[in-house]
Amino acid sequence: MTEEMKHDVSNEDASQVPKVEAPPTILTGDRPTGKLHLGHYVGSLRERVRLQNSGEYEKIFIMIADAQALTDNADNPEKVRQNIIEVALDYFSCGIDPEKTTVLIQSQVPQLYELTAYYMNLVTVARVQRNPTVKSEIQMRGFNADVPVGFFTYPISQASDITAFKATTVPVGEDQLPMLEQTREIVRSFNRTYGPVLVEPEALIPSGEAAKRLPGLDGKSKMSKSLNNGIYLSDSPDTIADKIKQMYTDEGHLRIDDPGKVEGNAVFTYLDAFCEDRHFEAYLPEYANLSEMKEHYRRGGLGDVKCKKLLQAVLEETLEPIRARRHEFEADIPGVYQLLEQGCETARAVAAETLDQVKDAMKINYFSDASLIEEQVAAYAKGGER
Repeated sequence: MTEEMKHDVSNEDASQVPKVEAPPTILTGDRPTGKLHLGHYVGSLRERVRLQNSGEYEKIFIMIADAQALTDNADNPEKVRQNIIEVALDYFSCGIDPEKTTVLIQSQVPQLYELTAYYMNLVTVARVQRNPTVKSEIQMRGFNADVPVGFFTYPISQASDITAFKATTVPVGEDQLPMLEQTREIVRSFNRTYGPVLVEPEALIPSGEAAKRLPGLDGKSKMSKSLNNGIYLSDSPDTIADKIKQMYTDEGHLRIDDPGKVEGNAVFTYLDAFCEDRHFEAYLPEYANLSEMKEHYRRGGLGDVKCKKLLQAVLEETLEPIRARRHEFEADIPGVYQLLEQGCETARAVAAETLDQVKDAMKINYFSDASLIEEQVAAYAKGGER
């Protein structure tokens, strides 16, 4: 058996690894590289609020992953620093409640880095190189052989984030499943080697195509600040109206009477994500629902302007209360930082408890293990032999 095989626990071995039970707990988060946009809202934020209020989970931790953001922004720390508050404002304005959910900043929980160091001994370089998500993100950023070590090993850091809080559930997109599987492998390897301490998490994958991938305004790319093709939660009504006017529809739908395509049409993708039957009664009563509107567009006779006006009304109804709450939090920035500081204190206490258990299992708890000292006292009292 190769060293790589010894370290990587296969699915066949998984049934033989001791399982650790824990209360239902969620860990999720975002990199603070910009304000959050509709893609974040559809893909994760509104589901986080639902889960928070569902009563299904005993604990929920949401991490602002600044240390992870620095792995490919090391030369621009101010970018990460300034976006901490932007992400926090977006969280709280969307309904994340600090009374129910612990919001923390990754770099402010030092226990995470100690856990990462220990987990690095359980993973081979070859295993990280095989991770499809790591490979694709290295290629996307053009690192090639110049990939920073911190970025290369971030699946291991992510494992420490998840296990520190004993998360049973991690909401992820399908593209992140390989990352979570690496965490599960690390958990199995640790528990098999040292004893049952770490909790093996399960993935929670969003349902619905819109939740999986909301396109940018161009209809071709994922919504992104770097591509300048996003609608942000904090955008003004005028800004949103201007952006919707630019939105991609169907290049073959040149005249109102032309038949149009709904598939791949960004306007209809957004309507799928946000529009409900009640919106038609309020804004476009000639249709009972989105299906009727789509059918009209397909056969011709429905113009893009009318579709975009409906989308603008629906988005404004969705974003207006979020925008209003954001203004309230913006009026008390010190209070927002205080909420974050309290979240970090809570997170440190939980992570410290897990770290103590890990060090006990690894037998590196030299000063807290009274039995170790007693055994050595007794051994050396007999002449120094143990």
